[in-house]
Amino acid sequence: MTEEGHADFDAEYLMKLARQKSAESRTRLSQIVIDLFDESTGVLSDHQRALMYGILQSIIKEIEVSVRQSVAGRLAMMADVPRDLAITLANDQISVAYPMLSKSGLLRDADLIEVIQHRTEEHMLAITVRKSVSEKVSDALVESGHEPVIISLLKNPNAKISANAMEYLVEQSKRVDSFQEPILHREELDPALAKRMFLWVTAALRQHIIESFNLDQAIVDELLEQVTTEEISATTRPKKSKVSTLADSLKDEGLVNVEMLLSALSEGEVSLFIALFAKVSKLREHLIQRLLFEPGGEGIAIACRAIGMSEDEFLKLFELAHLAKAGNIEDIQSDLPTLRFFYQHTPRKAAIEVLKMWHRGSDYLGALRELEVRLKDYNAA
Repeated sequence: MTEEGHADFDAEYLMKLARQKSAESRTRLSQIVIDLFDESTGVLSDHQRALMYGILQSIIKEIEVSVRQSVAGRLAMMADVPRDLAITLANDQISVAYPMLSKSGLLRDADLIEVIQHRTEEHMLAITVRKSVSEKVSDALVESGHEPVIISLLKNPNAKISANAMEYLVEQSKRVDSFQEPILHREELDPALAKRMFLWVTAALRQHIIESFNLDQAIVDELLEQVTTEEISATTRPKKSKVSTLADSLKDEGLVNVEMLLSALSEGEVSLFIALFAKVSKLREHLIQRLLFEPGGEGIAIACRAIGMSEDEFLKLFELAHLAKAGNIEDIQSDLPTLRFFYQHTPRKAAIEVLKMWHRGSDYLGALRELEVRLKDYNAA
């Protein structure tokens, strides 16, 4: 061994292995090359490294997956790897491609976009965690429409997301709840878009918007009530006077109970339900409209807890309300465990105190914040 560089480098032996076509010789060659790239065993000269890369390029598609994984893991952080070799590894199956896609600085935007357009969701996910993701690459990831990919991208603070893509994702967050929280934690989010999201996110995220974007709570609260009323006007306005008369009659006859409330919702009689619930809870009808249809369900949960509704009765009511609004309940199934936990851990006494605040005209979100304080006190006691 006379070549300057790595003490164990035998170019003649490596070239001999490279000329052999058996799987055994290819695997042996790959293992030797991997060991030679291990910094703990020495340093290769530029000529030796160039030879190693050339050998790898000639055999990479013919060696076992486990060996390709090792090769990709070693080469992902190296700056002098030939781009053709890096691109080949990046387009391999995900177990091989992951380190290249997530770490290699050799891959250009065009290379990454090509992978996004022609490889799997797992390949896209690897790209989303890179230390740097350009707007062009982010646009391609967003255009893919894969929700897990978009969520992972939004959670990467080093990813640059264009204004157009952000506006599109904000609009999509009406439909895809899981987009909402990561969007609201993006530093580049325009305050105007955050204000728009206030109209459809949960109470907890509304509070985050108020605190992070300095919104005037009273104005936003008034706007939210207006939007909620308009959203369900088609189901609540018709025959309002007749509905009120019927609700009064049912109350006078002592027939307003949980069964009657659930029956009204199951029949699609939203106006009647609101009128009946107002009789039971003493809340204003426009506030009940808001509680019934807002995302998250915390408000209507508090009202139902206060009037003594059981956990199962409340969850049935929540499903029926969403069915009346959206025509299906599939998109709320993931919310039910959280809502059930909230209901179980909200003492009726605390819920009644919140209802009293709403009776006095206290602002909606202020009452929810007061509940959080009261729950901490109850738990401490």
